[in-house]
Amino acid sequence: MGVGKSYWSQLLAPKLRCEVYDLDAVIVQNVGMSIAEIFATQGEKYFRELETNTLLDFAQKDNFILATGGGTPCFNNNMEWMNANGTTIWIDEAVEVLAERLAPEKLHRPLLSHLSDEELHQFLSAKLQERHPFYSQAQHHIGPYLEKEHFDFLTN
Repeated sequence: MGVGKSYWSQLLAPKLRCEVYDLDAVIVQNVGMSIAEIFATQGEKYFRELETNTLLDFAQKDNFILATGGGTPCFNNNMEWMNANGTTIWIDEAVEVLAERLAPEKLHRPLLSHLSDEELHQFLSAKLQERHPFYSQAQHHIGPYLEKEHFDFLTN
């Protein structure tokens, strides 16, 4: 979370001449509740099942960019499915950069809302370590300290 998946996908879409989807936004639109509300009322397990089902719906689409939530690759064999059905990119960013970006957004992110700034840094470090085995399965690894040139391989 906070690596800029939505930002980079919006930047690349015109070059690739394709549509962009944000998986969390699609879930919010389909369910009519924010991600924070889903977590609060239904729990993370329910959200992860909903997330996987929504991801699998993209098998019906062609030529698109899908910005997934940071946890998407880590549940229900989602990373395996994404690798089999598209091109996957791990956008890697330094924890310090992520903490700086996410600190002002903590209240809108269910996994972060209760953390102090110091706890946020510790949480992000632990979460990245926990998710590394999944992220490292991506077909492409970009970062840290991202620049637009990192994505040139997609538009050549």
